[in-house]
Amino acid sequence: MKILTLTTAIAILGTGAAFAQDAMTPMVEAADQDVSNGVVSATRIVAPANGWMVVHRTDAEMQPGPVVGYAPIRMGETSDVAAILTEEVASGDMLMLMVHGEEGGETTGAFEYTLGATEDGPIRVDEELVMATITAQ
Repeated sequence: MKILTLTTAIAILGTGAAFAQDAMTPMVEAADQDVSNGVVSATRIVAPANGWMVVHRTDAEMQPGPVVGYAPIRMGETSDVAAILTEEVASGDMLMLMVHGEEGGETTGAFEYTLGATEDGPIRVDEELVMATITAQ
């Protein structure tokens, strides 16, 4: 009986650890949204370290384009992250909300990334960008 109880406890703890690990996997969750107020939001972001939610223009080719907004994010899970857009975005435009790190720059807390640079660059998991693509409404 003790062996069965110990085995059950180990299985439950293992399952809990797997759920905790999944909950901390870097990700961006966002939906198509109205950006006429000059703001774009992610409903949930999980980041491996402090960094940035960066808003890139994109298109059907799904390549990150110019940065049109950014907002600081904390390590771990953050809900309702909003970035003020730095240029006009029209209804129908595609945007890529991407997790960038806070590494390689000269100033902590200052967003220093430019397209293709390594300063405050994109986070990757298994060589894939951590991002979500939305369409502006």
